Amino acid sequence: MYSFYFDYEGDHIQLPVPPPNFTMKIKGKNKVIELLNVGDVNILKEPGLTDISFKTLLPGKEYPFAIYPNGFKTPDYYTGRFKKYKKDKKPILFTIIREAPWGELLFDIKMKVSLESYSIEEKAGEEGDIYVGLELKEYKEYLTQEVAMLDIKDGKAIVTIKEQRPSKIPAKSYTVKAGDTLWTIAKRELNDETKVKEIAKLNNISNPNKINVGQVLRLS
Repeated sequence: MYSFYFDYEGDHIQLPVPPPNFTMKIKGKNKVIELLNVGDVNILKEPGLTDISFKTLLPGKEYPFAIYPNGFKTPDYYTGRFKKYKKDKKPILFTIIREAPWGELLFDIKMKVSLESYSIEEKAGEEGDIYVGLELKEYKEYLTQEVAMLDIKDGKAIVTIKEQRPSKIPAKSYTVKAGDTLWTIAKRELNDETKVKEIAKLNNISNPNKINVGQVLRLS
């Protein structure tokens, strides 16, 4: 079983129906060149950006097999988010959490991505439901340095550098509030949403999608 999440500027959504499968393509950037008296050789380089694609159902009504951590949402709620991702031209945090049929949490996938494209499909006889195909591409951070020159003294520039704020200190425990999921708790309180299975194990939670308001969770 998969759980698919998108996180963007504090807005967290979980796809109501996990795709039955998805494809990850890791592109190579190796280059073949021809050397005199040797022939073709393969110059090995770092792998390129990963592509992820899948198709998911967005139900037009509430089905028992769908998951709605914060209540039922119509398809236009999700397509509106996808439209915003494209319009804003910013990376989104994409997470896949795997769970074995016997309830054991397996390894996760977490990466920043860009939404390259998405398609919408409707089928006769399934009025209200839509199928959305998404094409994602891995996003890698790159830094540019901005220097503010204050003055020039003895031929040397005097510059200033902004100090970074310290990271939030992870909490030891947390009381579940309405709308919380293990994913949002791990991200907000531990600065790491991949710790969902660690929290579940600490609190003997067999189903990470089921937590109760008022429940006190150990986080470390």
